[in-house]
Amino acid sequence: MMERIRKQILQALAGGELSVYKLIDLQDASLPEFFQLLQEMEEGEIIRISDGKVRLTEKGREVAEKLGAKYFDVSCDYCSYTGMKIHDFFKEVLGKYLEIAKDRPETVEEYDQGYISPEGVIRRVEFVYERGDLLKSRIFVVGDDDLFSIAAALTGMPEKIFVVDIDERLINFINKVAEEYSLPIEAMVYDVQQAFPEELKKKFDVFVTDPVETIPGLKLFLSRGVSTLKGPGCSGYFGITTLEASRKKWYEIQKMIHDMGFIITDMRRKFSVYPQEEKNFFRFQEKLPIVEKLGAKIDYDWYKSTLYRIEAVKEPKPLVEGEMIIDEAVYRDNESWATPYGAD
Repeated sequence: MMERIRKQILQALAGGELSVYKLIDLQDASLPEFFQLLQEMEEGEIIRISDGKVRLTEKGREVAEKLGAKYFDVSCDYCSYTGMKIHDFFKEVLGKYLEIAKDRPETVEEYDQGYISPEGVIRRVEFVYERGDLLKSRIFVVGDDDLFSIAAALTGMPEKIFVVDIDERLINFINKVAEEYSLPIEAMVYDVQQAFPEELKKKFDVFVTDPVETIPGLKLFLSRGVSTLKGPGCSGYFGITTLEASRKKWYEIQKMIHDMGFIITDMRRKFSVYPQEEKNFFRFQEKLPIVEKLGAKIDYDWYKSTLYRIEAVKEPKPLVEGEMIIDEAVYRDNESWATPYGAD
């Protein structure tokens, strides 16, 4: 695998000097793997890193030329790599969402919070719509930093949306907006480590979440979502990065999915972008391990996640049923290089 990542780096740098954060975005190793390879290439005098910029050395250019490495930007400018345009109907939803979201609570380190771009939220709503999971559906949201519940409800399509989140500020904000705009949303404070309320089990058609990327945390978030589904044919949506989840972790995640009675119907790479905004988690950048190790300030929206859609093919079976207190292990493991120190 790492030889492939080395090729990704060489072909990216064949186009010229790059921000180290853009280079992160142009490869798909986890952050620890990327950093180790970057060090090896620098020690081997293949690349030079200075002031947060990376470029090929003369030796590196020779290696790249010998490989025939060339850089072409093959991503779609129109759809931001997602395969989804924002239709005029959803542009109107975006406008209302933006007006509401400007008053959202700021992210806090304590809960490892971070939200995707407004356009990314709308594209996610569109994707759920396209797959037939929005219209007259009962949707359960586990953690709603993105305010997905509000964007989805503004379409007028879902029958009911229920949100749980550990952050009381966020729950109060969502409930206030729901009341003000007469949206079919109900939100409740809940910690995924606590036993799941019986009254919420098997009542919903769809769950949506952006879980933390530790194995214990993923198991909890996905289990809570799965617990709410009525039965076969129900679906779930969630985002996972390759930056804080290595291939081995993806293998464990996909095993969990199958063990719970689901298949993977869709994976959209780089579907969700976490932008540099005042209220977002990048304001804690001095506490992110990757920033500390690279010694360079963030200058590019490099943190992106793959959107999964899963569907139950038999009776959904959560892997965690009762209480499971794991504290810091929910948020951090040895791959959590984009999670602020102290998130617990």
